[in-house]
Amino acid sequence: MIRGANADDADAIAAIYAPFVRDTIVTFEEQPPSPTEIARRLAEVALLRLPWLVAEQSGQVVGYAYATTWKTRASYRRTVESAIYVAPTSTRAGVGSRLYGELVTELSARGIHAILGGIALPNLASIGLHEKHGFVHVGTLREVGFKLDRWIDVGYWERVLG
Repeated sequence: MIRGANADDADAIAAIYAPFVRDTIVTFEEQPPSPTEIARRLAEVALLRLPWLVAEQSGQVVGYAYATTWKTRASYRRTVESAIYVAPTSTRAGVGSRLYGELVTELSARGIHAILGGIALPNLASIGLHEKHGFVHVGTLREVGFKLDRWIDVGYWERVLG
């Protein structure tokens, strides 16, 4: 089941996100945010009138996806950046694809024109997910992040909704 996230989901979202922060280059955060911080971020996305979705299986949150502003200047108001995280126990089960499909649908309904996905490279799974949902590679920024004792490239994928 996919539904809108709320503050009650903050613990589960923080638990899903923490290993990505601690152990991977997928995100450039270096300290896992607390559930309180996740609740603050949920509220911030809600104020922007953008979606934050969760996927549930057997009553447990197993993944989430959301969009936030890409840049703050007014002319960018119909462009967003998306993020998606799925618990390791639920990868390769279609959870990410269902979440991303619903996120794209929600964004289109809200008048969003373009969605950007920034992917720390290498990440074949994320690239595949984005391309499956109609995103195309539009460029790579070389060595813009430093985490786990190495420089990391970030590729950008874009989907124009119309």
